[in-house]
Amino acid sequence: MSNAWNQARRMKIFTVGPMTTSEYYGWWSKKVNDNILGPSQEGVRSMEEYLQVVPSEIEIVKQDFEKRNPELGKKIEQTVASRDSRGKKQG
Repeated sequence: MSNAWNQARRMKIFTVGPMTTSEYYGWWSKKVNDNILGPSQEGVRSMEEYLQVVPSEIEIVKQDFEKRNPELGKKIEQTVASRDSRGKKQG
């Protein structure tokens, strides 16, 4: 009976022993870590870009209107001025 127990104990030491060496542990941890995918840098935005306020459609239209408003004001003034000058010439 003790012979069977000793044989089982030797087998246990044989199978567990190599797993506890530092070389095997280092190899195993590297192998496990090599299989783990790190975070992908694709599509990653900086914090400033992430926190940037995106204007709504109405804000974009408003900005466009404010940009064109002076141009339209100048055209109206030119039209009125040319109409007045034509009226003075005719009258």
